Amino acid sequence: QVRLVESGGSLVQPGGSLRLTCQISTRTFRGYILAWFRQAPGKGREFVAASWGDGGTAYADSVKGRFQVSLDDIINTRFLHMSDLKPEDSGLYYCAARGGGSGYYTEVSDYDYWGQGTQVTVSS
Repeated sequence: QVRLVESGGSLVQPGGSLRLTCQISTRTFRGYILAWFRQAPGKGREFVAASWGDGGTAYADSVKGRFQVSLDDIINTRFLHMSDLKPEDSGLYYCAARGGGSGYYTEVSDYDYWGQGTQVTVSS
């Protein structure tokens, strides 16, 4: 069983930056595909970014150049660095994990484990 706990969500002004954290309770990230999703009120959960074992990363077009994922294997933590935030980036951000596979996946149903979410609000 893999447990994911997100933190770091906050209220931030447009143009600001924020770093989200996902603590992962597994002995190693290896073999897992890790992703971030977000969900705005009244909308479906959408793919934001993913990372996988050989250093591969992928981003939704809407966040390319502004968001970046990073990992710290020593403390089993994954980060989502967000910059130049816009009001449309607001939502509940989730980290997700999938055991195995090739490349990355962008559908909610592709992931086996989910955190509880952390709220990001971009507003002046």
